[in-house]
Amino acid sequence: MNRKPNIIYILNDHQAFYGHGEMVGGPKIQRPNFEKLASKGMKFTQAYTACPLCGPARRTMLTGLFPHNHGEIRNETNHRYDREVYFDKLTKVGYQNYYFGKWHTGRGSAYDFNCKGYSSGSTYGNPYDSHEYKQYLKKYDLPFIKVKIQKNFLGPEHPFAKALRIKEGEVHIPNFRVLSQETTGIMLTPKESHETFFLASLACDRLKEIANNNRTQLFHMRIDFWGPHHPYYAPQEYLDLYDPKKIPELPSFSDDLNDKPEIYKYNHFYPISENNKLIYPNPLPWEEWQKVLALNYAQQTLLDEAGGIVLNALEELDLIENTVIIWASDHGDSVGCHGGQFDKDGFMPQEMVRIPMVISYPDFIPNNKNCDKLVSNLDLGPTFLDIAGTSFTDPIDGQSLLPIATQKDIQWRNDIMCETHGHWNNHVGRLIATNRFKYIWNEDHIDELYDLEDDPFELKNLINNKEYKDILVDLKACLNNWRQKTGDNVIKSMITGKRLRK
Repeated sequence: MNRKPNIIYILNDHQAFYGHGEMVGGPKIQRPNFEKLASKGMKFTQAYTACPLCGPARRTMLTGLFPHNHGEIRNETNHRYDREVYFDKLTKVGYQNYYFGKWHTGRGSAYDFNCKGYSSGSTYGNPYDSHEYKQYLKKYDLPFIKVKIQKNFLGPEHPFAKALRIKEGEVHIPNFRVLSQETTGIMLTPKESHETFFLASLACDRLKEIANNNRTQLFHMRIDFWGPHHPYYAPQEYLDLYDPKKIPELPSFSDDLNDKPEIYKYNHFYPISENNKLIYPNPLPWEEWQKVLALNYAQQTLLDEAGGIVLNALEELDLIENTVIIWASDHGDSVGCHGGQFDKDGFMPQEMVRIPMVISYPDFIPNNKNCDKLVSNLDLGPTFLDIAGTSFTDPIDGQSLLPIATQKDIQWRNDIMCETHGHWNNHVGRLIATNRFKYIWNEDHIDELYDLEDDPFELKNLINNKEYKDILVDLKACLNNWRQKTGDNVIKSMITGKRLRK
């Protein structure tokens, strides 16, 4: 690479790699702008998250480190920033950083790292509760977002639902300080009142300023959408793209979870749980889950359109040729899978750990390439710095994706690790995946082994199947290697079964 390019990073929140039902004949989720970007670059078909939870994954992207190394192991852990952050390194080599959207990376905000723009604070945040959103509405003469609640997973008697006036069939205004309500709903206001269009507008305004005033200034811009994380909100025009009746039952929806660790059964949502355990069989009929998924898909398409506005602006402003664009997600979404889940917890099915990821750079990265190498959002921080001609000073756990994208016959890892320290419930788990097999060590629970080629929906836990004994030994060795080289300080010996602490 002979010149330093600008860097655009679009980050979706809580988006699975595939469309759940799409793999079994369901409707294809329409993401034309994401696919257009992929046609102009490289799509990673085996991309994983470092941790299936917002705060840990987002801190990982800043540092190139697993959560056990950067310290932000849970949402709102608010661990101090005691490791290098890629924003600071970019500043040192001449980049201006811009940030628009959700932070949720721990304490502070993007403003603390040489970023201009709009950044929420350390918690989940709510763009609709911001001064910037209200200015945006006034500028474009738009009404404040309103939705008709379709499904309330909090339950009608939940104090939070009562306080926020969340009731199925009634109008709700999402103006509370935190947006992550466990609801779905149909927007009654124009699509432009959605947070994705608000953020896209802010980003495009800044791109216009750059194009008009200072094209020579290198810049890195992040657009961090809140969606398609729940609440799943979208206007009827997007919902009309997906006929709920044509969404087939997910293969794992009726899973009794008897061969799974207990963590799969922990749940506190209405009406699918009782005494903090998922009810089997799921009391919400599949006809209702179809409506939930249809709104999930609709919001994904809405988000894609907003992201496309940013991409189109880059082209219209003639900024596209010297700009690397990466579009990815922080982690996946378990909605409807494995007994009928909502949200996420310490379990790590493919729906939660595999993510979409695309990189494009005209004239350097070949067009329309699919890459099946095992990559992770662990690799994004070092990739940004490699693009800028620099690197982290201290050792990190990830590695730059540029060699994969720009070189042929590159040697790459044969397996990838993912980790969890729980979410609603405390749980320590470590995952190792190859292109075919997946092993999960679960502290104090049954471990898991899956053949992803024969069983992509993980319906059969092979952990006690003697035919897979040698494969299990190999996977345990791979996991031990990852944990040793990344300094994981909670290590279970795969040979003795004793716990070792480094």
